[in-house]
Amino acid sequence: MTAPITVGYDGSPESTAAAQWAVREAELRGLRLELLLAWPWMAEEMLGQPDAVAESRSRLGRQEAELRAQLSTVDVTAVQWTGSAGQALVEAGEHAAMLALGSRGLSTLRGFLVGPVGRHVLERAACPIVLVRPTRDTPRSTGEVVLGLDLDHHCGGVIAFAFESAALRSVPLRVVHAWRPPGGGDLAPAVVAELEEEMAADAMERFTAAVGPWREKYPDVTVVASLLRGSPAATLIDAVGRPDLLVVGRRSGAGSGGPHLGPVTEAAVHHVHSPLAVVPYG
Repeated sequence: MTAPITVGYDGSPESTAAAQWAVREAELRGLRLELLLAWPWMAEEMLGQPDAVAESRSRLGRQEAELRAQLSTVDVTAVQWTGSAGQALVEAGEHAAMLALGSRGLSTLRGFLVGPVGRHVLERAACPIVLVRPTRDTPRSTGEVVLGLDLDHHCGGVIAFAFESAALRSVPLRVVHAWRPPGGGDLAPAVVAELEEEMAADAMERFTAAVGPWREKYPDVTVVASLLRGSPAATLIDAVGRPDLLVVGRRSGAGSGGPHLGPVTEAAVHHVHSPLAVVPYG
């Protein structure tokens, strides 16, 4: 059985938006769609619990029925989990093609509000995670997929996900990479200019080596290279625009401080309005 697209569903408008986004993605990829409802309390006999549990299950059933009515070629299932929503989604990610999570916008223009459950999943899930905002908060797309590329790490899975996403949508792929200018205030302007030229050429060479195999695999995808001077996080946020999907990476190995997103992905989570795919690598 093929891996599904799993949606973290709790009946909220945000999770409904994630489910609707996942509908289209499941159709594009020919995958099953799975709604996952996690109930955070173990004991249903607690005061008020039976009614609350029954209502949550009813919402889940209604959403499953609505999605089944929309999808004629995609199988839809609903799963209920008793326990932590974060742990349920991380475990589901071990067997899912991707996870889709709803997120409330920080404003009508940019950013996601990610609670402890969303952050837990973003930092730990083994599969790509896509953050989705309600449609009313999302400006019209520019019709492209954007990849925030880190050339300092081997992240073929991130590149592959971005190329596949662009190919399925029949849109261009814009690849953004930022290289830091040379430091040292005592350098002569001519030296700085020469160093910057060398760094730009090096970035282009590494970009060609990293992206080349995927261009061959997806020859119909138009690739636009945006190799920019500046801080990686700030440069990506300024350059991203309003794509169909922004793809960034997250190192799957935990560092000394435990699981974390990294500065570029962290910035994307907080400052980007478009659907955001966080793809683990390493």
